[in-house]
Amino acid sequence: MTTDTLTEPTATTRDLTVVPARHYARWAAAVAVIVLLAQFTHGLATNPVWEWHVFRAYIFSETIVQAVWVTLQLTAYATVLGFLLGTVIAFMRLSRSPVLQTVAWSYIWIFRSIPMIVQLVFWFNLSALYEELGVGIPFGPVFWSVDSNSLIGTIGAAVIGLTLHQAAYAAEIVRGGVIAVDHGQLEAAAALGIPRLRQIRRIVLPQAMRAILPTAGNEIIGLLKGTSVVYVMSIGELFYQVQVIYGRNGRVIPLLLVATAWYVVLTSLLSIAQYYVERRYARGANRTPPPTPLQRVRRFVATQRLLATRQLTEKT
Repeated sequence: MTTDTLTEPTATTRDLTVVPARHYARWAAAVAVIVLLAQFTHGLATNPVWEWHVFRAYIFSETIVQAVWVTLQLTAYATVLGFLLGTVIAFMRLSRSPVLQTVAWSYIWIFRSIPMIVQLVFWFNLSALYEELGVGIPFGPVFWSVDSNSLIGTIGAAVIGLTLHQAAYAAEIVRGGVIAVDHGQLEAAAALGIPRLRQIRRIVLPQAMRAILPTAGNEIIGLLKGTSVVYVMSIGELFYQVQVIYGRNGRVIPLLLVATAWYVVLTSLLSIAQYYVERRYARGANRTPPPTPLQRVRRFVATQRLLATRQLTEKT
């Protein structure tokens, strides 16, 4: 038997009919999801309980916009201060000093064990524990002191509580990113005589950012929503102001929708920023990153213009 005889298709093979695979379960699931989405959308549009006219009246009201600004301020302060302190704690835990390692581990253990709301209430009532804060010689005389309430205040107590809580999680995020960097690069840098601080600043952190950013972005988004906990301190952030308004007029559902809409918008903006920051720090690892959504839109528009130009040229 020759090779041609083996490779030549038989009459039975040529007569076979190719039948595409049919995924009936997948189609049924898709139809069910579409029906549920249609029902939910219809309920949003027709159910009078949503009271969309109340939603429109308050979504951009001055009180709500100011509350959103307070929420953004708390998030920004706690994010910057929390990650700065968390970075210090992370390198303390990576230190060779047993004292620094123990202090850093104890800090992370304590502040991750205590709920955020308990920490906030504690800092809000700090004056009950320390009526005055001062500067002086340890275990000796105090040269200058000030009342705790006047020094910290309500916003200050909220920022301190959010920062200390955030630093415990940020420390583990940074530590995980630093550990992900190949240790051989540090050995090579040390062999070249590069100072330790420059190794961290120019070699370790730029590479660690690729591992840090995804988790850090999730943590910041969680912090944005977690600022609603400061309502226990009567701070005029978004959730507190929504509670105050629906406590007066009784329109609970539409005002909760107002808060939900703002949180969705803010978290979406943070997610977009996270995407572009991650893309920037991934340039060293991915030389040909996929196009961004904006680049895809521009490419689609350019392609449509080119096709339209060709059609006009062919007609003429």
